[in-house]
Amino acid sequence: MHSRISYNHRLLEAAKARAEIVTAAALYGRGVFTTLAVYDGHPFQWHAHWWRLMEHATRSRVDVSGCDEETARASLLKLIAANEVKQGRARLTLLAGAERGVWQVKGAGGLKTALLMMTGDARVVGHEGLALTVSPYRLNTLSPLAGLKSVNYLEHIMAWEEARARDFDEAVALNERGEIASATMANLFWTVDGNIHTPALSTGALAGTTRARVIELAHELSIPTIEGVYDLSDLGDADEIFLTSAGLGLALVTTFDFHRYTVGVGSVALRLHEAFRQLTLRAE
Repeated sequence: MHSRISYNHRLLEAAKARAEIVTAAALYGRGVFTTLAVYDGHPFQWHAHWWRLMEHATRSRVDVSGCDEETARASLLKLIAANEVKQGRARLTLLAGAERGVWQVKGAGGLKTALLMMTGDARVVGHEGLALTVSPYRLNTLSPLAGLKSVNYLEHIMAWEEARARDFDEAVALNERGEIASATMANLFWTVDGNIHTPALSTGALAGTTRARVIELAHELSIPTIEGVYDLSDLGDADEIFLTSAGLGLALVTTFDFHRYTVGVGSVALRLHEAFRQLTLRAE
C-alpha cells in the first residue's frame, strides 16, 4: 500500500488518517469495495468497476446518494498522481455510516457513506505461473453476501491464507453443493479440447469485471466459452487452467495439486493472455 490515501476526496497521509469508529462499517462490515488495475497511470475498466460498486452498495443497503462518478474518478486520478503510480492497483471502498444497524449514534451528522481510496503495487505473477489447490472451506450461495464484494471479506482472506500456508498461491473454492465456484480471490477458467469453461454466477462466483472482459475477448476470438455448473472431476480433465482478477489480470496456473500444466503451441490461455495484454496497453 502506498503512503497517501483519499478519504472523502481529501488527500491524506495514510499513517495519519482518522475516521469515525462507531459506524455500520466498523461494527457490522457494512460496506463494499472494488479493486482496479492501474496501467500507465490510468484506472483500467473504470466505468465497469464504478457501476458494479454502485450495484453492490445498493444491494448491501449502503447509501450512495452522495456518490458522483466523475468526482470519484477525478479524486482517484489525483491519488494515482500523488503516489506516482504507473503500474499498480487501486481500491475504492464505500463505508456505511452510523445511521444503520442495531447500534446507532443519535444525532449523527456528516456523510452517511464514506469513500476511501488507496493504491498499491501491482501483484507479480512469476514466469513459473501459479500453484493451485482445493480449499477446505465452502462458499454459501444462500448467504445475502453471496456474489458481493463486501468489506466483510474475512472468509476469503482466511481461505487464501490457508492455501498460502500450504505453499500454494490460490485455492479452488466449492459451494455448499460441492460445485466449483471460483478461486478464493479470483475467477476461475479452464480449457478442454479448445473450449473455455467457467463456473456460472449461480454457483456463487463473483461477477468479476476482468471475468466479463475475458469472456468478451473469447467471443471476439471465436473461442467457444461455456458458463456452467461443474464439480472437481471436470476441473481434473482440464488442458489448461487460468485465473482472472483486477490484481492478477489473466494469470496461468501451472500446478493444480499434483498435476502440472505445460503451456505449448496452440494454447487457448496464451491467446487470451496476449489479447488481454493488448487491451491494457490502450487503458484510459
